[in-house]
Formats: sequence, C-alpha cells, structure tokens
Amino acid sequence: MRRYKVTVTTAADGSATAYTPRVAGTVHQIEYVKGNFDDGVDFTITGEATGVGLWSESNVNASTVRAPRQPAHSQVGAGLLYAAGGTAVADKIALASDRVKIVIAQGGNAKTGTFHIIVDND
Repeated sequence: MRRYKVTVTTAADGSATAYTPRVAGTVHQIEYVKGNFDDGVDFTITGEATGVGLWSESNVNASTVRAPRQPAHSQVGAGLLYAAGGTAVADKIALASDRVKIVIAQGGNAKTGTFHIIVDND
C-alpha cells in the first residue's frame, strides 16, 4: 500500500484544484484532514485521465474518511447482484498511471485541507 498526501490551498474565491503524482493500483480509501477550510466545503475527486468518480460530496464540515467503490458488472454490462433482486455488488476503483484530481469549491479565501489517498499497488 502507498499513501499519497496532498495539501490543497484555495484561491480568494474558495476554489482550488490539486493532483497526486501518477498512481497505479486500487484506491482503498481517501482521508480528508480538515485544516482551516470553511465549513460547507465541497469536494469532487476523480481520476484525471478518465474522470472516474472517486468522491463527490457537498457541505463537508469535519475530517472524514471515505472508501470509494463502483458498481460491478457482468461481461454483458448488467449490474451484478448478491442475489436475484438483491443488493448491487461494488468493488474498489482501479487507476493505471493516472493522477487523482482534487477539486475544491466553497473552501474559503486562502484556506487549506489535506487529503491522503491510500492505493494498493497490487
């Protein structure tokens, strides 16, 4: 496993975009450590090259951890279920030589927060 730590500082309008170095592997979790971002900050975290969604949340007020997963599908594109009509199967999200893109909105003027992206390099 490898930890990629990114500290993000916002512009005067409360926005920011930051990136990890290139990563390869499955994303296990993303940890947000609140610095002094304003309460109500919004995150959109994706893979840069593909736009695959990792975490999108509005109005975050405190440090938190998310373990992003995506729906799993069969070879014909049908959603996989645990049982007929049951709960959807989800799996970790893989990135291949891609950067994690962190976009912040409503973070406040010149405020900071830190993200730890935990990736299993398989």
